[in-house]
Amino acid sequence: MTARPDFSYTPVGRTAHGVTPPAFRALCVHTWLGSGEAVFAAASRAVLEWRMHRAMGVRMVTDAERAAPGVRVTVGLGAGRLRVHGPCRVVWAVDGERRAGWAYGTLPGHPQCGEEAFWVEHAEDGRVRLSVWAYSRPAVWWTRAAGPVVPALQRLYAHRCGQVLRRLVRERPTGG
Repeated sequence: MTARPDFSYTPVGRTAHGVTPPAFRALCVHTWLGSGEAVFAAASRAVLEWRMHRAMGVRMVTDAERAAPGVRVTVGLGAGRLRVHGPCRVVWAVDGERRAGWAYGTLPGHPQCGEEAFWVEHAEDGRVRLSVWAYSRPAVWWTRAAGPVVPALQRLYAHRCGQVLRRLVRERPTGG
């Protein structure tokens, strides 16, 4: 995939291939969610319709009800005056029989540069897992100054995605 001028980084779209470009820090976290079609369907909808993020308390301001390439997303983490806003755009999305998810890339004004993907896979043996794959680097002085704290927080966030999605799937395994 090629870089587009509105993104704050290049190359764009590498999370679709599991590739971390040079000069970026990689993150990959997998969480098993359960087994079966109902688990996959419920998890896929929760990821594609922003519900996983919103259930985590993340403010997701989007111009669409569902992830699709080109959709703008502003992510809000934190509370009150400490809320950090990160403008992004969906780079790719997939909604298939065995894989569903999406990735967003950062836009100017985001405290990080890079890409983050969230997808659910339904393995041949029936098990279903969430994968969070990202590559990033600091974009502003305070994320650079935070040093190793930012990657640790990103890893905690990825693990929390899995915990919350597992809970959502258990609450509504048939979706709807």
